[in-house]
Amino acid sequence: MSVRELVVLGTASQVPTRHRNHNGYLLRWDGEGILFDPGEGTQRQMLRAGVAAHDINRICVTHFHGDHALGLAGVIQRINLDQVPHPVTAHFPASGQHFFDRLRYATAYRESVELTEAPVAADGVLATTDAYTLDGHRLSHPVESYGYRLTEPDRLRMLPAKLAEHGIAGPDVGRIQRDGVLRGVPLAEVSETRRGQRFAFVMDTRLCDGAFALAEKCDMLVIESTFLDEDGRLADDHGHLTAGQAARVAKESGVRHLVLTHFSQRYTDPDAFERQARAAGFDGELTIAQDLIRVPVPTRHT
Repeated sequence: MSVRELVVLGTASQVPTRHRNHNGYLLRWDGEGILFDPGEGTQRQMLRAGVAAHDINRICVTHFHGDHALGLAGVIQRINLDQVPHPVTAHFPASGQHFFDRLRYATAYRESVELTEAPVAADGVLATTDAYTLDGHRLSHPVESYGYRLTEPDRLRMLPAKLAEHGIAGPDVGRIQRDGVLRGVPLAEVSETRRGQRFAFVMDTRLCDGAFALAEKCDMLVIESTFLDEDGRLADDHGHLTAGQAARVAKESGVRHLVLTHFSQRYTDPDAFERQARAAGFDGELTIAQDLIRVPVPTRHT
C-alpha cells in the first residue's frame, strides 16, 4: 500500500534543545524517501523514528548552515555502511559545493553506494520521475538557499457512471484511454482530470516570491517559523519568517495542510505559534511540528 507522510526528525533552529533536535525531515512518497535538511543528530533521530538508510532515495539540502547540513556526513556514511542497494541523489545549492565536499568526505570510509551530486544553480525543474517532478526556487537568506517542491502529474480518472451510460466496458475502457475516442464518444466525456498532489519544503527565508511560488496550491507545506510576530524585525534581519508570515504564505497560496517548524530556542510555548498562525487567517489543517511525529499528506479532494 502506498504511503505519503512526513516523518519529522528535528524541529529546532540554530541551537538544539532538550526536546528539539536540529532539523531533519523524511518525506515518504509511495515507495520513495526524500530526506530534507539533515542537521546534526539526524542519524540517531532516524533510529528513534524507525527510518532506515534504505528508505532514502534523495537528499535535498536548502542551504549550508549547520542546523540544516551538519548531519550529512553521518547520513552519507550510514548509507554506505548499510550498502543501500539503490542510487541516491543529493541536491544542494551549487555555491555550497565546497561545503558538501567537506561533509561527504569528513572522515575515512568505504564508498559502496552510487551517490549522484545534483547541485542547484537556478529556479526550475531538478528531476522528473513517473511519480513526481521536483522543482527548486531561490529563497531570501544571508547565504544562498533553495526551497523544494514535489508535484505529482495530473492523471485521468475514469467515471464509471459515464462509461455505463455510453455502454463502454471491459477492453473498450482501455481502447478509449489509448485512442482518445470510441464509437464517437470522446475520452473527455467519460473521464475527468485527477489533480496530482503537491508538497513544498521552505526553510530559512524572508518573505519572497520563491516562497509563494513553492507553496502555490500545495496539499502540504512545511515551512520555517523561527520567530513569533513580535520579533518580526529580528526575523527580517536574520533572514527568517515569523509564525504569522508563514501562515500568510500558506493562506494566500491556498495550502491545505500547514506544518510550522524550525523554532528558535527562545520560545517555550508552542501554542503561541498556532495562535499567531490562526490570527493571520489560515483556517486549514495546521500542525506545530514536534520531533518524531508523523504527518500524513492530506487525502485527495476527489
